[in-house]
Amino acid sequence: MTNQKQKKKKKNYVPYRLNLLFFAVFLLFSALILRLGFVQIVFGEDYRKEVDREENVTVNTLAPRGKIFDRNHNVVVDNTPLNAITYTRMQSTSSKEQLEIARELSEVITLDTEEIQERDKKDYWILTHPDEAKKLITDADMKKVEDGEIEEGDLYKLQLDRITEDHLKEITESEEDMKVLAIFRELIKGYPLTPQIVKNENVTAKEYAIISESLGNLPGVDIMTDWDRQYVFGDTLRSILGRVSDTDSGIPSERLEEFLAKGYSRNDRVGMSQIEAEYENVLQGQKARVRNVTDSSGNLLRQEKVFEGQRGKDLVLSIDMELQQIVEKVLVEKMLAAKANPAAKAEFLDRAYAVVMDPKTGEVLTLAGKQLVRNDKGEMEVLDHALGTFQSAFEPGSTVKGATVLAGFQHGVIQPGSYQLDTPLYLGQQRLKKGSYVNMGSINDLTALERSSNVYMFKTALAIAGANYRPGESLYVKPEAYDTLRSYFAQFGLGVNTGIDLPNESTGVIGGDKSLPGLLLDLSIGQYDNYTTLQLAQYVSTIANGGYRVKPQLVREVREPVEEDGLGPVLQPFKPEILNRVDMTDAEIKRVQEGFIRVYNGNRGTARGSKMKEYKPAGKSGTAQSRYVQTLENGKKVGHDTLNFNLIGYAPYDNPELAFAIMVPYASTGFNVTGGISTEIGDEIMKAYFELKEKRTNGLDNPEEQNTIVTEDGTVPVDEEQNQEGNE
Repeated sequence: MTNQKQKKKKKNYVPYRLNLLFFAVFLLFSALILRLGFVQIVFGEDYRKEVDREENVTVNTLAPRGKIFDRNHNVVVDNTPLNAITYTRMQSTSSKEQLEIARELSEVITLDTEEIQERDKKDYWILTHPDEAKKLITDADMKKVEDGEIEEGDLYKLQLDRITEDHLKEITESEEDMKVLAIFRELIKGYPLTPQIVKNENVTAKEYAIISESLGNLPGVDIMTDWDRQYVFGDTLRSILGRVSDTDSGIPSERLEEFLAKGYSRNDRVGMSQIEAEYENVLQGQKARVRNVTDSSGNLLRQEKVFEGQRGKDLVLSIDMELQQIVEKVLVEKMLAAKANPAAKAEFLDRAYAVVMDPKTGEVLTLAGKQLVRNDKGEMEVLDHALGTFQSAFEPGSTVKGATVLAGFQHGVIQPGSYQLDTPLYLGQQRLKKGSYVNMGSINDLTALERSSNVYMFKTALAIAGANYRPGESLYVKPEAYDTLRSYFAQFGLGVNTGIDLPNESTGVIGGDKSLPGLLLDLSIGQYDNYTTLQLAQYVSTIANGGYRVKPQLVREVREPVEEDGLGPVLQPFKPEILNRVDMTDAEIKRVQEGFIRVYNGNRGTARGSKMKEYKPAGKSGTAQSRYVQTLENGKKVGHDTLNFNLIGYAPYDNPELAFAIMVPYASTGFNVTGGISTEIGDEIMKAYFELKEKRTNGLDNPEEQNTIVTEDGTVPVDEEQNQEGNE
């Protein structure tokens, strides 16, 4: 009986507790629903505004550019760190607020006031004299706005136009106002939420410290480490390295859309020319990204760093800066010496160019160009003109005769060892002006190259053209003959792009007249079409390496940037690139190589005066008639007949390590003067190269690769026994 009562009590107790729990849950849910309803009805609008007020705007901040090194890992272009003061404008910042910040900054820093423009002064005057500026707008002006004759925005332009010099005197005569204005104009240049450099030159330690301590009282102002491009070797190779824009100029307007599409900011510094521009995508750093969280009014709530940023990648050039400096010095010394020597008749000599490259890989070791100009005081100044090595074209003269002989071989009109009679040619009753004045008699291709016979080349060109020459009779040459001869020349890089990794390369100047037979003869001896020094260097490299036209390359590697000094790992190596193999046999090419050896080493070679025979040089000299146009003080232009002294070569002839081309335009007005200056420059180039090689313990960067060139099919060995001098 007792057990039954206990069981009954237990059964009553359990449902009671369960009901109590359900009731408590019901009350909690009811309270939660009531609270949610209350929040939604009473505070819903406020919370919606709170959510809507945060906007994320990601902006990029400055990152240094990559460095540039030469082939021996010497720093050529670096970044100099600069203390900088920046200003970031919020979207809601007014001009008056910026003016107040400028006033506070003017008590700490000083900017140059010379760059202040009249428009800057007028804008500043309107901002600081609002009541007076308002009086410049008449009732008639307001009536025009009401009538729709002018827009309301045109009123500001009317104010600007009506500001007088007397108004501006209040600013220009106040040193304090000018200091404030100089800073204010920098503050308003920036774009919203993008850091704008206010000052990064000559920021003193005191200025930097005071600004650092006052950041809390200067909204938008900050300090950072900026950079400036440093060209370590001064003017050496300066025009080839190019230049970078500053923060004031930013992206050039003609390329604005292109850069903005790539994620650049308008005031970013970018490469403007040559290597800096050509490799912009490599040298440009990865900018740090900062997310600015603002409210709907544009006020900054907080900043969140998204990406730390990274310096741009580094370039390793093929250029040997030590050799480059020596070659540049040689060009200047030889030009000045010639101008100081009355016998040289070098009155109009004002420039010289030299290109040195590896004939097997195409790596450019030197791009040197110097120009002499007189300043306003009449003093001689030397300017860097390395751009002229691939942008300026001149008459190459007899340097092209190797290509003419090979064209004759390829066309089948002559063969190695073919003889021709070297005597003056007559078209009608006229003796050819550029014919040989020395009767060499019967000569073959080797002698023609050694002694630089014009007539041998004339007869070869006429045979290619299919023309039938008879002394004293008129001659007809088909226009297609020009195209045929030029097509052979183009295989060596003459008259076409060399492919160098620089912008704005010239393909030379190609003569357009094909009506006169004499012009075809001129073409065969380098007196019609004009070529660049780089084209001549590629041409002689093609002959030196056995017939492979290699692409000239200035960049060897792209390297990963590292924080410490030195170079990071290789990201992208640049391999030699073969553009084409000339359509001549190995035996034919070796025949021309032998002729080039005789130019330097033969008893009657035109470059036999060389004093560097120990380096086993081979090549071809070239004297070309040219026209120098002089501009007189009264603006009148006067032409003068001059001579270009040119030279191409390589060494050693049995295993070429370097090829070079030298052009000295307008070198002399004396037609009995020999082109010794080009031979002397060539000697100094060979001497410098081989002495540097001996001085450096490891010689060239990779001697094992110097005996081969890479083709599409693999590695092709270059015959070390080629170029051996033969007998006529």
